[in-house]
Amino acid sequence: MDTPAVRLPLGVRDFLPRAAARRRELAERLLAVFESWGYARIITPAYECADVLERGLGADARAAAIRFVEPASGEVVALRPDITPQVARVVASRLADAPGPLRLCYEGAVTRLTSGAGQREILQAGIELVDLDASLGDAELVAVATAAMDAMGLAERHLDLGHVALVRCVLAGAPDDEARARLRTALARKDRRAVARHAAALPPELRPLAEELVELWGPAQEVLTRAAALPWPPEAALALAHLRHVIESYRVIAGAQALRDDELGIDLGDVRGFEYYTGLRIAGYVGGAPEAVLSGGRYDTLLARYGRDAPATGFSVDIEAVALAQRALGMAPSRRGVWLALCGASSDARDARGLAEAAQLARTLRAAGAKVALTPPQASWPLFLRGANLDVALVLDGESAATLQWPAARETEALDPLGEGLASALAALRLGHAQPLLELISARVS
Repeated sequence: MDTPAVRLPLGVRDFLPRAAARRRELAERLLAVFESWGYARIITPAYECADVLERGLGADARAAAIRFVEPASGEVVALRPDITPQVARVVASRLADAPGPLRLCYEGAVTRLTSGAGQREILQAGIELVDLDASLGDAELVAVATAAMDAMGLAERHLDLGHVALVRCVLAGAPDDEARARLRTALARKDRRAVARHAAALPPELRPLAEELVELWGPAQEVLTRAAALPWPPEAALALAHLRHVIESYRVIAGAQALRDDELGIDLGDVRGFEYYTGLRIAGYVGGAPEAVLSGGRYDTLLARYGRDAPATGFSVDIEAVALAQRALGMAPSRRGVWLALCGASSDARDARGLAEAAQLARTLRAAGAKVALTPPQASWPLFLRGANLDVALVLDGESAATLQWPAARETEALDPLGEGLASALAALRLGHAQPLLELISARVS
């Protein structure tokens, strides 16, 4: 009888040890950054009652939600396509009596329907800042985003700021939904000729502003200067003043960690999420990733949908996109401590003495921060180490010698009793001192 094919649904995948290590390390680095800024970690469920979750979703996210009937209750539930509405629900209900500002952070998987590829599972980490004045809250958001991009370890980075007020004031002049949709599409493509054609339906004072939006992107100060010279309606003019103030406050908060002028840009014609966001928008880009890996902004009306009328802002990081960017640039996942296999002098589990020594050495190494797996001898150490995602194997060979085996077969090296410090490292380990051996291995691994 043929064994049925083993398969996964479209849009999801397994992560083997090295890939999983890269993503877990990224998540922990990001969460460490968030916590260093005072954000407390929360965990929310993978699915919720669909009608509750959808209160906090924009039109695109509602369309991307995967729904099913929960068997025990008969409720229609939805896998979360975004974590922000869940945080809003928690703040408005479980933390209803907690005064602001509240700083919360999270990490987890979201699942979205995508055209042509079924669903897509995305690993995210992010922050939500609730009930802090926009002038200070937006500046902090940009500062934390900068710190998060630093934690990604990618040299090339760029942060774009925007504000929904300018696009809204232009689109509000469209005579109907169809004209508004055509103009929005042209703005999204930054197609000046198409924008000019569709802007003909706008009031005369808005037509040149619609065309200018196509070009209002680039270095922050330069774009703000150009934009400020145009005759914007009062709401849009206030948004420009707010952006200038946010950048000034951000540089004070971030200090020496602030982005250089060429790394901080503004895109005033960005139309993504303008129905969902209410003010500042933020998007972060890194080398090796074609799209933004960090995105978010201000959503002052969201919490009111769950019963707490409070301003809020936040962003999320696409961990998978960052991991793929690291891999595209040839960055190996970094390791925290040494990962090794320890093979005793005897492969026979009944050899109590050999097992006891190997176990004692393993405990010494673990206490010093190494990750250690006890293992029997292997026919191919390089193959075993690569598959197990280990740095090295320490193979004991009697009283005074051992062998270090590495993932690449050519990097096999004996611990000679008379060798330059190698035997002393093993002797120190047997006396309860792991550091000499770990330093020897770390130097080779790095």
